[in-house]
Amino acid sequence: MTEYGRGQGSEPWHPEDPLYGDGGWEGQQQAHAGQQAAYGGQPQHYPEQQPQQPQHYGDWGTGQQAAYGQAQQYGQQGQQYPQQGQQYPQQYDQQQYPGHGQQAYDNNGWATGSHPQVQYPDPADPYGQQTAAYGGDQHDYYGSPDAYPPPEPPSRRQAEPEPPQTDWDPGPDQGEHAFFAGGDDKDDDDFDEESGGGRGRGDRRGGRGGGKPKKRRSGMACLVVVLVFGAGVAGVGYFGYQFYQDRFGDAPDFAGDGNGEQVSVVIPKGAGGYVIGQKLKTAGVIQSVDAFVAAQSSNPDGKSIQDGVYTLEKQMSAASAVELMLSPKSRDNLIIAEGSRNTAVYALIDKRLGVDEGTTASVAKKKYRDLGLPDWALNHPDLKDPLEGFLYPSSYAASEGQKPETILKEMVARATDKYEELGLEKKAKGLGLDGPWQLLTVASLAQAEGTSHDDFRKMAEVVYNRLKSGNRETYGSLEFDSTYNYVKNQSKIDLSIAELRQYDNPYNTYFVKGLPPGPIDNPGEEALRGALNPTDDGWYYFISLDGKTSKFTKTLAEHEKLVDEWNASRNKG
Repeated sequence: MTEYGRGQGSEPWHPEDPLYGDGGWEGQQQAHAGQQAAYGGQPQHYPEQQPQQPQHYGDWGTGQQAAYGQAQQYGQQGQQYPQQGQQYPQQYDQQQYPGHGQQAYDNNGWATGSHPQVQYPDPADPYGQQTAAYGGDQHDYYGSPDAYPPPEPPSRRQAEPEPPQTDWDPGPDQGEHAFFAGGDDKDDDDFDEESGGGRGRGDRRGGRGGGKPKKRRSGMACLVVVLVFGAGVAGVGYFGYQFYQDRFGDAPDFAGDGNGEQVSVVIPKGAGGYVIGQKLKTAGVIQSVDAFVAAQSSNPDGKSIQDGVYTLEKQMSAASAVELMLSPKSRDNLIIAEGSRNTAVYALIDKRLGVDEGTTASVAKKKYRDLGLPDWALNHPDLKDPLEGFLYPSSYAASEGQKPETILKEMVARATDKYEELGLEKKAKGLGLDGPWQLLTVASLAQAEGTSHDDFRKMAEVVYNRLKSGNRETYGSLEFDSTYNYVKNQSKIDLSIAELRQYDNPYNTYFVKGLPPGPIDNPGEEALRGALNPTDDGWYYFISLDGKTSKFTKTLAEHEKLVDEWNASRNKG
């Protein structure tokens, strides 16, 4: 049995190859039942034969030709067989096929099927009309002398078909970016002077298709990269230096005591070094917050800087700013002294804010319920001023342009915080009082009658002892000159007993027994602590001989003796 040479590495074609019974000529069915019987209706499988040297097949005029060559296909529909790139060294002998509509038989008498749709007008070229089965314009690889033409000279070879175009240009190095290949940044679509015409996008594929080779780029792109990289290095260096300066370098600071331009700075309550530094820097006093914090820490008294209004100068060194803030010369605060009455506080606020006299007192009278008083300080009868006792003695940052209501709210808030801190509401019952309001009133009496901080505890005991209704010294009457003076808004000491006992007023403790309706001043912290922790020595009386110190006695006789001594000293003077 002869074989077709299929090229190196190919399997030999065999007349009983499974492809033989696939249906052959472009969808044509095997028409004869004898052929199906010959192969059992199924593709036959045979062991592969070893490739042999190409041979010529000389006896194609025998009866076996029809059986081997008539209905055979090489590959699937529309596919050329042998494959592209394989050449057959032998030429197929011409053979004769039966005419249209005739049966062909081999030597054994097997019918090979009819081919009514295939015509062979030229008996000498039995494969000449196979284009209908292979796709219409396929070459005759089997019966033509031109099936295997000799290689053409390079000058006559046709150009290879150009590959499909894509948006990616692999460049001269098959994939290397044109930038790194040294390409020029000029337009690659410029007129091709050598070819005499312009180039389209398809001519830019690495010189293929007869296109002009890509131009070499200039160094502009590389220069841009260098500049960008240099800018990045410079930026990193700058910020690195700033980071080092912020963390390890000396904080920037002005030199000297200022430029002579004064500025007022308000320091809020509870402000620490960094907050104070921020206020000063914003006002232009210092150059940096860190410099101020460092100067404050290095000064032994730096932590004692209080809230308030300070008059400073711009462009001061941090150290000089700390020194000036510690000096009373820079303080421009509104100072409320211990024991001040509300009438005096209102006058101070008016003056500080630059408003008409009586403005703050009017605001207090109309808006006292909106200023933040605690519940226990509201709804008490016969009060001369509901805010009395709640304008806490301290230093306040008050300046022109502010509203009286703002200052009053701050004072009430500070008083409320202090009273809560000291526990007035919790401790009042333990002292025999109805509540914190009475406790605050006792503190105001101790503040008004005492002449020193050492007096407050003893003075508070005098109040508590006289309030006892069953005591045999006062029988529940306080008889404090300070309550009468409060009503009269005065501070006299030479008061006659007849005058005191005849004045009918709830605040006059010579006329009524017990405590007055409310506080008669704004007690400080020491007076409050004295009211919370009175002595227990049995004191009922007191007298101040020089206006600076007080003497306390337990009986009326002891008290009268001291009064005589005081009168005698006055007559001598």
